[in-house]
Amino acid sequence: MSCDVGLYGLAVMGQNFALNMASHGFKVCVGNRSPSKVELTVARAKDEGDLPLVGSSDVEDFVKQLSKPRKVIILVMAGKPVDDTIAKLTQYMEAGDVIVDGGNEWFHNTLRRSKELEAKGIHFVGMGISGGEEGARNGPSLMPGGPKVAYDMIEPIITKCAAQVHDGPCTGYLGPAGAGNYVKMVHNGIEYGDMQLIGEVYDIMRNVLKLSNEEMAAAFAEWNKSELESYLIEITATILGKKDDVTGEGYVVDKVLDKTGMKGTGRWTIQEAAERSVAAPTMAASLDARYISARKDERVKASSILKGPEMTAAEIPVHKGQLLDDLKAALYAAKVCSYAQGLGIIKAASDDMHWNVNLSDCARMWKGGCIIRAALLQKIQDALARDKNLPNLLQDPVIAGEINDRTAAWRRVAVVAIGYGVSTPSLCASLNYFDSYRRSSLPANLTQAQRDFFGGHTYERTDRDGVFHTAWTDAHKSIGDISERKAGEV
Repeated sequence: MSCDVGLYGLAVMGQNFALNMASHGFKVCVGNRSPSKVELTVARAKDEGDLPLVGSSDVEDFVKQLSKPRKVIILVMAGKPVDDTIAKLTQYMEAGDVIVDGGNEWFHNTLRRSKELEAKGIHFVGMGISGGEEGARNGPSLMPGGPKVAYDMIEPIITKCAAQVHDGPCTGYLGPAGAGNYVKMVHNGIEYGDMQLIGEVYDIMRNVLKLSNEEMAAAFAEWNKSELESYLIEITATILGKKDDVTGEGYVVDKVLDKTGMKGTGRWTIQEAAERSVAAPTMAASLDARYISARKDERVKASSILKGPEMTAAEIPVHKGQLLDDLKAALYAAKVCSYAQGLGIIKAASDDMHWNVNLSDCARMWKGGCIIRAALLQKIQDALARDKNLPNLLQDPVIAGEINDRTAAWRRVAVVAIGYGVSTPSLCASLNYFDSYRRSSLPANLTQAQRDFFGGHTYERTDRDGVFHTAWTDAHKSIGDISERKAGEV
């Protein structure tokens, strides 16, 4: 049969997304380096309802089975494997065809590939896919960026195959090449922060309140019926309550080694935050926490050398009900700050790259299918729709009111955590971000004065316009043309 779309790269994500498209009535051709994966996917299509999906014997056969203009989605490992796959495919493709890379790719690679393929008349789309294996099969969040003409070609497919929420599919046109990968990258950075925040709350529950796994699972399950409703809160409740079926004793989570892995998108997010001069302390703290967790042997040794606080419950009293309520409030407030930081990174990049990304659309696309899907995103979407020029999510009156109402609880959690020696890097980073952003005056005046003292970097004044330099001591000499001293500032 002449196929509507091809999918090349049949690891589990690729298999599941191919089956997703076939389930929605699209005729799909699949290809892979190893024939066994093709055979497996074809067999799954047969077993899952005789879906309209066929295999291919090699790259040439794969491309020949596609109707023109050809639409090919590739789901292979990021980096060189993508380049190698594109090189093989384009031997048999022609001008007007479109290639969609659905992997977690560094957006600069997408920009390069788009330019290279443009010379051949082939359209290139970088499309972030979030939702894991289950989402790929049943409806993920899809974040495409590329030529609008290419998006229009794939739009009938992705709008049907994406997760569906009350106001439409969790996909849409984000902008030119690079925009889709960028939004997905930041999505993953927010995911890092969200997971770390939940982990810190769990740590306090376990080590301060001494709750059992059943009690913690019940608390998260209850929170999932509130403003904290989200995929990550939901699975946390499930994880905490899962008995160990290997030993038959205790819970699985208590036997998981405390070393968190990562694939690199969180690091990219923080690199980009620095490049765009956007503060992202919640996500940065979550990345640092993963680095520290990886040094397990060092931490084991340090635990016998370094001492924590020796305060008693009498010195820092806690009430179970009150602290649980405070943790719920603090987690919500910190999550909002993490989203504010992530959206700020996207906004800065969009402005720099002239992508014109609609931030409200980002929130809409994240409401279903993806790992960070949460009830909170409807409020974020509404805030960004009310004011498309909102400089920061925290300036929305509704969002600001919700955060202001929770700050006392947030601070109580920080005090308890510090007092008991429980590290809460992301919870406190979010609180520090909030406290810095809400202040009209910061101690940066002293920092800038120090820069002028040792480097003649000049400063601006609060009482008059212009750029100034002070001879702070008799040893300081004239620095010449003051305007030249501002060169090189970022």
